[in-house]
Amino acid sequence: MAGRDQRGPMERLVRIAAALRDAGSRGVPGDRLADLAGFTGVERIDQLSRELRHLGKQGWQIENIAADGEAATYRMTTVDNRLRVRLTPAQQAALRRAVLLADREDLADRLGLAIAAVPASAALRDPSLGEGDPALGVVLDAVRNQALLRFRYAGTDRVVHPGSIRTEYRKWYLRGVEDGASATKVFVVSRMDDVEAGAPGSAERPEVERHAGLHPMAWEIDPPVRVVLRTTPAHRLDVHRWLGAPLAESQDGATVLLEYDVTHRAALHDRLFELGERVEVVGPDDVRAALLDELMTMAGEV
Repeated sequence: MAGRDQRGPMERLVRIAAALRDAGSRGVPGDRLADLAGFTGVERIDQLSRELRHLGKQGWQIENIAADGEAATYRMTTVDNRLRVRLTPAQQAALRRAVLLADREDLADRLGLAIAAVPASAALRDPSLGEGDPALGVVLDAVRNQALLRFRYAGTDRVVHPGSIRTEYRKWYLRGVEDGASATKVFVVSRMDDVEAGAPGSAERPEVERHAGLHPMAWEIDPPVRVVLRTTPAHRLDVHRWLGAPLAESQDGATVLLEYDVTHRAALHDRLFELGERVEVVGPDDVRAALLDELMTMAGEV
């Protein structure tokens, strides 16, 4: 059986795209676009929305610029969408992070990466970039400008020479050296309070050691400790996904025990919070106690 003739739908998309391109920043009223597309009846605007979604999937950046309560007016931003149609969503997110860290809003604009012409703190509301923590914009600028950072962390006031910042599993981590120290430390940005940055150039650029792996659980930040976790066969692979492959694993009926050598306790806590009731810490006792203390602090009980 012969396939459907696609010439009509393609011509319709071309007419819509051409009208948006010619209108530029003025945009085109939705009713006008529906007329150009040949849509009629009470569902014509819904049909137009479907075509605009098709164009969006092809990489065109189209937005409704009408005020709330007014009839829709659509504007298409002329961008270089060749990368967008070739990259996966995860790759696009990685590219947005790189553009943000490089402070290249002009490049973001040309690529249509949806972080152009806005301050870093607003750009970070993009879920793929982080949790929207207001401290993150200050930390990013400090890394770029080699500025000394002051903040409160785990109940202690810190003065840190920032070295680098990276994101993993939707968490941002600052690597730097505290003033007067020599060892590199890692700080979870979302746990920083009262963050302030000094003048550009006020910090020394520390020699930040590189890690063999990207997974924060592999970073050697704290003295190693053997941690035993309990889960169920149904959630076993969830634990593997968040924590990596265990050093040892055993199963007894409905219980699975997994052992890990942990050298980054903050990363362990983050992943245990994500796993929630799917996993239980069996030991050691000091790891259980530290985890409970953090949960109580987060709940405002201490």
